Amino acid sequence: MTKTYRIAMIPGDGIGKEVIPQGQCVLQALAQKTRRAQFEFESFDWGGDYYRKHGVMMPDSGVQTLKSFDAILFGSAGDPDIPDHITLWGLRLKICQGLDQYANVRPTRILRGIDAPLKRCGPEDLDWVIVRENTEGEYAGVGGRVHQGHPIEVATDVSMMTRAGVTRILRYAFELARSRPRKQLTVVTKSNAQRHAMVMWDEIANEVAKDFPDVTWDKELVDAATARMVNKPRSIDTLVASNLHADILSDLAAALAGSLGIAPTGNLDPERRYPSMFEPIHGSAFDIMGKGLANPIGTFWSAVMMLEHLGEQEMADRLMAAIEAVTADRSNHTRDLGGAATTEAVTAAVLRALDV
Repeated sequence: MTKTYRIAMIPGDGIGKEVIPQGQCVLQALAQKTRRAQFEFESFDWGGDYYRKHGVMMPDSGVQTLKSFDAILFGSAGDPDIPDHITLWGLRLKICQGLDQYANVRPTRILRGIDAPLKRCGPEDLDWVIVRENTEGEYAGVGGRVHQGHPIEVATDVSMMTRAGVTRILRYAFELARSRPRKQLTVVTKSNAQRHAMVMWDEIANEVAKDFPDVTWDKELVDAATARMVNKPRSIDTLVASNLHADILSDLAAALAGSLGIAPTGNLDPERRYPSMFEPIHGSAFDIMGKGLANPIGTFWSAVMMLEHLGEQEMADRLMAAIEAVTADRSNHTRDLGGAATTEAVTAAVLRALDV
């Protein structure tokens, strides 16, 4: 019996409104061709335009509404006319924290046909998965401002790490590393300077590692990790870091693989109590909005991650093969990859590749 999945679509802002409908188109075509599963899509107009009408990025009942879906396909949050902290905290982070999507997972590798910046690095040298703690740490939202506008004004942002939160993300990362061929994990830290929370992070890593004797692991300071990603990419396989550190490292990883336009991510509730959310990492990119320049590959790869999470591995493999067949032909490259292909042209190419 064919299973039906309910997918919530939140295009959000900017080019999210362009790439998420393309993702729906590709998923519908994939379902028709494989007949392994069907999708019921419902789109939500939350984002900057919603904020201008209602004063909030999404309704108060939004998180509760999303709980009835099997997965969420998200575009971007960001609007040049609205402060970034309002767009981020009012939409994406509200969903991630509200649905306890504590594991942000970002695979990174050089797809066929893409000319990555590291000239001495081939596809076999850069095949990473970055695991990001997604609900606390530097983005816990703890802090405040007092005496605003006065010389004595004070502003604080407190990085809050809990033993429960650190333990579960490290355990998830070790388990993910164990599932990959190299069984290797790099734990990123900054405990030389952040002497309380990150020292606890290191201590918990040592404790959790005892349950994974088959996983080879090492520890790296975050600043040194950036250099290692550039100079010794082959030395990395799976990497786990705090919310802020992994946020930065994963964008660096995407750039090293060729473009932020191709990079996917999954915001996961590994316990599957709530739906997980999948999104390209490129942001709203208002500078190219409406020009047909947005690269939809990041959305398509995010759809692959969604299919894997839903247990539809055969469909995921078929879509990923189509993506790589398209990127292998440089006439299908959008501007961010040095080409001239449009969003619609890349989508059409992926649809043709699904027929092969």
